[in-house]
Amino acid sequence: MEPNGRQADRKLRYFVEDYWDIFLGILGVALAFYFNALHQGAMATLFAAIGIGSLSLTVSEVAEILSEKLQEPYGSFVLTLSAVIVEIILLYIILLQAVDDPEVIKTVKGGIVSAIIVDMNVLLGLAVFLGGLRFTEQEHNKETSSAYTTILFVSVAALLVPGVLNIQHSSLIIENASIAIAILLIVFYIVILIFQTKTHTHFFKSTARSRIFRLKRKMLEKEKETNEQDEDDYIFEKFNMFGLILSIFVFIAIISLAAEIFAHDGIKLAKHYGVSAGLSGLIIAIVAVSPEIVTAIKAAKNDEIQRVINIAMGASTVSILLTVPILMALAYMSDIKFTLDFNPLEIGALILTILLAWKTTDEGHTNYFEGMSHLMFFFAFTIIAVYY
Repeated sequence: MEPNGRQADRKLRYFVEDYWDIFLGILGVALAFYFNALHQGAMATLFAAIGIGSLSLTVSEVAEILSEKLQEPYGSFVLTLSAVIVEIILLYIILLQAVDDPEVIKTVKGGIVSAIIVDMNVLLGLAVFLGGLRFTEQEHNKETSSAYTTILFVSVAALLVPGVLNIQHSSLIIENASIAIAILLIVFYIVILIFQTKTHTHFFKSTARSRIFRLKRKMLEKEKETNEQDEDDYIFEKFNMFGLILSIFVFIAIISLAAEIFAHDGIKLAKHYGVSAGLSGLIIAIVAVSPEIVTAIKAAKNDEIQRVINIAMGASTVSILLTVPILMALAYMSDIKFTLDFNPLEIGALILTILLAWKTTDEGHTNYFEGMSHLMFFFAFTIIAVYY
């Protein structure tokens, strides 16, 4: 029989592990409002970012529980939507600042591109690097990376169109071309959703071969952790679908409040210190993508590299095919002119990122060197973003 003191310590540890993100997120939002009221923009922006990142992690965890209760394709749709909803909210609230300062649009475009750069290089690179250090080599379904890199390459090629037309055509033509491309992206996403959840689901599942050599070890670890998991009673696991959906909306509402402070004070801060639009977009992307990075690192350490590939490439795909059209629609509803004429650095970085991801994942296995390659690319991109 375990002593009461030790049992209490274990329950406290589980409580902290399960709910630290909620407490930290709410505390961060509260402090952001406090420092905003004191007109301390730097501290308000910092704590707003902490609140957004922490509560975004909660949203992704609750969404994952909800997806398990739903049947396909709705489960995948929930996970996909939760991966980008915070990104869309954050970028849209920042975009609203363009009513008074049109230059903010450059920051929003930088945020869209940076979200993909961070997903494909920081998230994928860090997870593959840490997983490679722990397991030497990890295997995944090579059809997954093949399908996703094709999707991403075509999507980025579509984003080239308005920029190319921008050289010799009027702003009205650029605007019309941007709308046409946004519609094409939505249609492409619908086709991909059917492809992924109906006709070719096997392309996105882990191969049996990738787990067979570590199956015995994993079974022993799971058996060892069974008793501990029985003690770990996560409250959201008890909720029905309505309760989970309501919880997601509540957390998103709190995130929206923090995003308003982050956008308002953050933009002022960036202008005051002369922070480039590229670096501002990169900071926004890191805040928005941080929950996915945490999830991917945990997956890599558990030898679930297939999940890492799905998260990194899937989130990048959605960032182009859903975030871009939705932001355009919201911009025009708010009477803000938002076109898709990205600059050469942004498009070039996206193309090189996709080529690198294709090269490092096409054989169906990864190691720490390939993870480091993505991190090196990200650091080089960051240096350019600072001074571009």
